[in-house]
Amino acid sequence: MAIYKQITPQQVDELCSGFYAGVDEVGRGPLVGDVVTAAVVLDPNTPIEGLNDSKKLSEKKRDALYEEIFAKALDVSVGRCSPSEIDELNILHATMLAMQRAVAGLRARPDRVLIDGNRVPAFTDDTLEGHAVIKGDGLIPAISAASIVAKVVRDREMEALDERYPEYGFAKHKGYPTKAHFEALEAHGVLAEHRRSFRPVKERLDAC
Repeated sequence: MAIYKQITPQQVDELCSGFYAGVDEVGRGPLVGDVVTAAVVLDPNTPIEGLNDSKKLSEKKRDALYEEIFAKALDVSVGRCSPSEIDELNILHATMLAMQRAVAGLRARPDRVLIDGNRVPAFTDDTLEGHAVIKGDGLIPAISAASIVAKVVRDREMEALDERYPEYGFAKHKGYPTKAHFEALEAHGVLAEHRRSFRPVKERLDAC
């Protein structure tokens, strides 16, 4: 295992050789919903133009790339941890577990797994080569693809939650701790989908 802080173009080429998967997560900061991860194995013979960190792309561009990734990638797997699991494990450990689940869901074992950030999960297959790449979602194409898949999946889940609870504004703030979300919590209370261990939610529960 290695953690790449200042990765060189040569190292990128070396890591992206062979049958590798990129992994990223979305949803560590929100007060509600699952933390969602994705693992993507791209087809080197079918490149996808425009891949980048999902946060740097417009919603329209993310949606278009999401469809292209599923059409062209060799494999895509989504993993997640629920709010109750997050409350039990804490958000860091829940994120690592969700990444493990995404990798385990791949149809074939990759040669290596490249993860955005500075931590590598403890995979059930302890022989699996894993590396963390800081800001990898803007440097490693498969990690970029994973960030897009995870972002679109979670955003759509927040939009679905918004249809059930329009008074909370989930379609706009996606569950993040914004002023509008705080005001909705104060006015309407805590939902089953909220993460009860997160301070603003816990404080609202304690006040009841």
